[in-house]
Amino acid sequence: MSEDSRGPLDAVRRLLPGFALLVLIATASVLLADAVPGVNALLLGVALGALVANTAGVPDIAQPGIRTRKLLLETGIVLLGARIAIDELVASGPMLVGAVVATVVASVAFVELISRRVFGLADEMGSLLAAGASVCGVSAATTIAGTIDADGESLTHVVAAVLLFDALTLAIFPALGSLLPLSGQQFGIWAGLSMFSTGPVTAAGFAHSDVAGQWATVTKLARNSMLGVVALWYAVHYAGGRTDSLASAAEGVPRFLVGFGLVAAAANLGLFDPETLSIIDSASGALFALAFVGLGLGVRVDSMRKTGVAPVVVLAAHLVAVSVVSLGLVLAIF
Repeated sequence: MSEDSRGPLDAVRRLLPGFALLVLIATASVLLADAVPGVNALLLGVALGALVANTAGVPDIAQPGIRTRKLLLETGIVLLGARIAIDELVASGPMLVGAVVATVVASVAFVELISRRVFGLADEMGSLLAAGASVCGVSAATTIAGTIDADGESLTHVVAAVLLFDALTLAIFPALGSLLPLSGQQFGIWAGLSMFSTGPVTAAGFAHSDVAGQWATVTKLARNSMLGVVALWYAVHYAGGRTDSLASAAEGVPRFLVGFGLVAAAANLGLFDPETLSIIDSASGALFALAFVGLGLGVRVDSMRKTGVAPVVVLAAHLVAVSVVSLGLVLAIF
């Protein structure tokens, strides 16, 4: 066997244990959800993954495969584009874009203000919290950290705080969705405007309904698309337009947004027959199931306990404020 052929085989062998664990837990989640009426398989997958991670633990040999959860999630989102009705999106487009831009701008300003003036946090810490809360969680905080050359300790605290709220909101928002008089579209947009990270937003949306899942994903992707703008603003603010900072900002724009848009356009142009759409839909659902198990396996209760109090309080204040305001906005215009 040549060295060229051994490379891909070695990569597959490294990924296989973790991927097998994802499949095992996802399958158990689906079977349990089928057996217990009213239980959502995706949320159950997150819960079982977190249970395994915080009791039995995850062996090192499984880590490479589990880390594919980000790729699995992004691929699932790309394929989800086939389920998006562009005419409905266009009808709500101006209002949705306006709500997203207003939420991101207000969130950045609010977190920057209270982190400095109320809690006396360092400028860099406040900026990382603002980016994570306003755009796309850990991805945004990491991107901005590179843009403003933030220290690793500040980023670690922010990431831990964001992950804490990812876990909390993934439990709280679906529960609120069953209590509040919201349509699928309204709940999806509300979750997409309020929650931090893409994975939990998508999971919470689909826990409510398929319609909510689609609108939650579209709304969250619209927020994600603001990352380049936010990163560019921070690059100019901190570095005076330094070339390397501007390049770092450009690299932070999520690439899978393009794939999502292309698949949505192809589906709405009628380029996929019904059988192909069914296959795409099944593949997207399977990828989400695996990705959400991986999300659960990444939850570490011990790490969350070590998070500093101030970042958690700042994010909590932001989450309450944006959730209340965006809920009123959604009820008023959607």
